[in-house]
Amino acid sequence: MKTIETLKQFYEHMHETKSVREKIVDCCVANKPVPSELTNALRYALGSLELVPQLGEKYYLLLDQNRTVELDLRYEVGELQKDIFFLNNDENTFYQYLGKLHRDFSRQIQEGEEQFKGFFFETFITDRDGTTNNYCGRYGSSVQSVYNAVFLTRFIRSCVDNAVMLTSAPLMDVGLLDVSVNPTGVFIYAASKGREYIDREGNRHQYPIKKEKQLQLDILNKKLSDLVQQPAYEKFSLIGSGLQRKFGQTTIARQDIAHSIAQAESDDFFTVITKIVRGIDPETKFFSIEDTGLDIEIILTIQDNNDTQCYKDFDKGDAVTFLNNNAELMMNKGTTLVCGDTKSDVPMILTSMEESKDTHVIFVTKDDNLKKEVQSVCKNSFFVSEPDILVALLNNLGKKERIIE
Repeated sequence: MKTIETLKQFYEHMHETKSVREKIVDCCVANKPVPSELTNALRYALGSLELVPQLGEKYYLLLDQNRTVELDLRYEVGELQKDIFFLNNDENTFYQYLGKLHRDFSRQIQEGEEQFKGFFFETFITDRDGTTNNYCGRYGSSVQSVYNAVFLTRFIRSCVDNAVMLTSAPLMDVGLLDVSVNPTGVFIYAASKGREYIDREGNRHQYPIKKEKQLQLDILNKKLSDLVQQPAYEKFSLIGSGLQRKFGQTTIARQDIAHSIAQAESDDFFTVITKIVRGIDPETKFFSIEDTGLDIEIILTIQDNNDTQCYKDFDKGDAVTFLNNNAELMMNKGTTLVCGDTKSDVPMILTSMEESKDTHVIFVTKDDNLKKEVQSVCKNSFFVSEPDILVALLNNLGKKERIIE
């Protein structure tokens, strides 16, 4: 086993699992045996994580010689455990394993199959984190699991013409491409809320940004980078999304899913960030601020189509329009499936319904208010409670023989 003592070593360790998982996924989707050394590599990776010093559910690593950082590694450990079980058992047994983790697993899949059986989708547009991928405490270590990539690939190759993964994370450094293990060409990867994307041939495309606005974003990024160098604020670059410089926007974490920051401290940090943004842009001409409770999204505005004198946030609905026009999704020619898990994903539905003759929705949520909002927008809506249930349902839709257990 490898000894992991520092946060840097931890990130390097998780990045190594990406290349192993990519090779395993390629074998699985090609129906080839997975070499034992690859499965063993995941076992060793898991064993190394389990040796990290732990107190209760928290793990502890060195930030430097004098400071320790507290981590919640339930995602990293849990996804490795699932992958190892997946590779050593048939899919029926793996479904039973998932069923023990998630309430009403089989029922939700069966109901989803009844609603979507026989569908073929011209376009599949989905969010990543919280939708097709389980949430992780840190984006940089949220490497996609093998079973997840296999299930999504099977569905897309059987039931979809054009598949888009649309996320708020950056494309690279560290971004969507750094944590995905789907085979090349399965997805169009759209990042930074869809302002930048990689097509299935590997070509990069970007939504145009005026030089004046890019200059303001560069100034903001410098101020935020300097801020998190200060000892009092450094922790916010280490939790959750950290500090992510995206194309057309910047994200900085104020909290993580484990709520490791005291609420008052998180609120004070939000106030600090707001003052920095408004100091650069007092007339709110360049930036909008979106607070998710976990992340502060600072987004370059665009002109509102309904009022050219007004500016609005670039949302995922704008991204769908951009992608449909530039990536030639041909949404008007067939059925579209949209998947998401938060209010920020609702604009994808609205634009899809404008572009596509027949839009259907699957949302991953337990929030009754969000369910009502989604249903009010699109009557063809279905809900599941967990990302694992969504990808298992999609897997079943993509298989000739369905798995029920």
